[in-house]
Amino acid sequence: MKTLQRGLSLALLFVIQTTFGATDIVTTIQMIRDGETMVSSDGAFELGFFGTGKSTNRYVGLWYRNIKVRRVVWVANREAPLTGPGGVLKVVEPGFLVLLNDTTGTAVWSSKKSRTVQNPIAQLLDSGNLVVRDANDDRPENFLWQSFDHPTDTRLPGMKLGRNYVTGIETYLTSWKSDDDPSPGDFITQLDPTGYPQVLLKKDTKIQFRLGPWNGFGFSGGPEERKDATYMLRLVMTEKEVYLLEESISTSVITVAVVNQSGYVQRWTWVSATQSWVMYANLPADSCDQYKLCGAYATCTTASPFCRCLDRFVPKDPEGWTRSDRSNGCIRRSNLSCQGDIFLKYSGIQLPDSRNSRYVKISTLEDCKAECLKDCSCMAYTQLDRSKGTGCLFWFEDLSDMKDRPKQGDDIYIRMSFSEEAETVANSKGRKTDITVATSLTSVVIIILISLSLFLYIRKRLNYQNLRRKGQHLGSSEKNSELPLFGLSVILRATDHFSIDNKLGEGGFGPVYKGILEHGQEIAVKRLSKDSMQGLDEFKNEIIFISKLRHRNLVRLLGGCIQGDENMLIYEYMPNKSLDMILFDQTKNMLLDWQKRFNIINGIARGLLYLHQDSQLQIIHRDLKTSNILLDSDMNPKISDFGMARCFQGTETEAKTRRVVGTYGYMPPEYAIDGLFSTKSDVFSFGVIVLEIVSGMRNRGFSHNADNLNLLGHAWTLYKEGRSLELVDPGLAEPYYFSEMRRTIHVGLLCAQKKPEDRPSMSTAVFMLINEGVLPEAKQPGFFTEREVTVTQRPSSTNAANATNEITITMLEGR
Repeated sequence: MKTLQRGLSLALLFVIQTTFGATDIVTTIQMIRDGETMVSSDGAFELGFFGTGKSTNRYVGLWYRNIKVRRVVWVANREAPLTGPGGVLKVVEPGFLVLLNDTTGTAVWSSKKSRTVQNPIAQLLDSGNLVVRDANDDRPENFLWQSFDHPTDTRLPGMKLGRNYVTGIETYLTSWKSDDDPSPGDFITQLDPTGYPQVLLKKDTKIQFRLGPWNGFGFSGGPEERKDATYMLRLVMTEKEVYLLEESISTSVITVAVVNQSGYVQRWTWVSATQSWVMYANLPADSCDQYKLCGAYATCTTASPFCRCLDRFVPKDPEGWTRSDRSNGCIRRSNLSCQGDIFLKYSGIQLPDSRNSRYVKISTLEDCKAECLKDCSCMAYTQLDRSKGTGCLFWFEDLSDMKDRPKQGDDIYIRMSFSEEAETVANSKGRKTDITVATSLTSVVIIILISLSLFLYIRKRLNYQNLRRKGQHLGSSEKNSELPLFGLSVILRATDHFSIDNKLGEGGFGPVYKGILEHGQEIAVKRLSKDSMQGLDEFKNEIIFISKLRHRNLVRLLGGCIQGDENMLIYEYMPNKSLDMILFDQTKNMLLDWQKRFNIINGIARGLLYLHQDSQLQIIHRDLKTSNILLDSDMNPKISDFGMARCFQGTETEAKTRRVVGTYGYMPPEYAIDGLFSTKSDVFSFGVIVLEIVSGMRNRGFSHNADNLNLLGHAWTLYKEGRSLELVDPGLAEPYYFSEMRRTIHVGLLCAQKKPEDRPSMSTAVFMLINEGVLPEAKQPGFFTEREVTVTQRPSSTNAANATNEITITMLEGR
């Protein structure tokens, strides 16, 4: 009788599926063959067979159904592929999934069962969770098996990352071995419950990066909180389990977290407007995310030097620090005594590794302190849950893996010797006896300082009066920029009175000289020509913009000299001069291997991203080219020459000019033809530079056979034919980097697309360059053929290290 009832139930399910098209359930009397799929009831997810690359291997996987660019989010048989078509997926008694080779009848893969049921079915839920359950019981706690307990490289909303102490199941992510091989790779992302839970990224068993610990809002080492976040994270800790759960804020936004084969944890969001996956976050984000880079009691900062000891701590191995080996970290300058120890507050840092910590539910910060004082082995504490203001975390070993995070960091209280507090009090009170003894000397010093200050003030006023006399051209630019001023005599000595031997070049601004200041610092001096009206405009722009900007990939303006008839700008000197002088030189370009070129590309990209998005001003460079990219002694790129730059205000995103001035070969169509410019104008120029760096050839002047194609057109043709690597400089025979080279060319072409709206932003370009993932198809680039263009020969704007003459386009009327 039971067998008859079970048969009737399964038959009823089959009739319902056939009648209403409900393909989200598979029963024991059905199967899914290669070429067939099952679809979740809301149509969001699809399960079926797929292949990768040129391999004949076949896998059962899950993906978003209505997204053109397929991203497989789960793989069943990642370690046991079928060697060709002919696979069958079915549900069998007493309740598990099995993947069979239909030709041999051999089981290739199967799910595990926890118990026996009478009517097992498989169902693809709307969450993307594939489950095996009793046909009459859809309660999650009674599922026989679910794919959410066995994720591959992708975490979907609703999936737990953590450990169940009752079932013994641990859910974690494992990277694919390669783009074409979904078998388990080297990298694992897991929630480590040791001490206080934190997310770790491991390569095999070695920790590479950590996110934790949780502070109530997010992870102490996680990306900065964003107002436009489409998801919310929760950390759940009970006696039975500990896990991290992600919940979608908006069901209309598709977002996934992935650990890739290169060792990055990334968050991708599907953007329907561009029909592409866009990276939302990428970790590790910089060198400071390297696990325990700086050792104990030291913090890492992205500014050089990377490692520094916490206040009141000193290097444990001073000689090692002088050799830039800071792995041994730091120690307290005053030893602990247990009795009488105090706690000093350190703010704005990523909390230390919490594997040697203990969490206690205590209500106040004072209670945290009292609890830590009881145990001499307690090295530090913090009030952990910022969202509720309750709970304390205590550390019982040396504190390691900390990072400076001024905006998003936490507070931690570190155990110190009582003498440190005594010194603090002494410093705050001052020394009255010293003040008394110094009073008589101070009177004399004050008189001298007043006289000196008066002299300097008068001299500075004279300089400003001189500047105001030139106000017809310069306005208040220098005053607003607070530009440091050098005396003319200082510059004359530094350049040996502008000796011809020190001349680096000459451009529209005027000549550029190398100089050496008295303390040995090398400088580059731009000297404005007296008859250069374009130079005056550039001088003004340089003062307005670059003096307000600070970034490792922008050339640094040290100051100016405005004295008599002289107007000069003083920069840091770049010993390797400009990129074009090395890149397009048949001999010198051998100095640029692929890693150096890729570093240069990324540096330029990050510099532009800073200009467009992260600086206090939104700057459009408008004359980005290889001759305006300077190289320091380590071949790190610095964007220079802001003479044509423009600042956008408020919500302004595009502007139009009737006077188009730029360099042929780097100008986008909308600017050259219609005078329209925006951040996407710089993106186009960046795309051209990328292709020039990869190929070692100039876009301007390149012509491919009889096709009349320039470098852009040639790169696009090769891309469409699947032969992009033929564009690569023949001197870069490094197969290990071929995938990176191909990707870089693809990004270059995306940036150089004809229409501005098709080009990515610089933030997207940066992400696409350094991370794996599916890229959108590139469309036809702008100006991809050699054309006759009316040009005028004029000296180009000169960068701070070198000057060359280039062909530029000047159009007084936008057409």
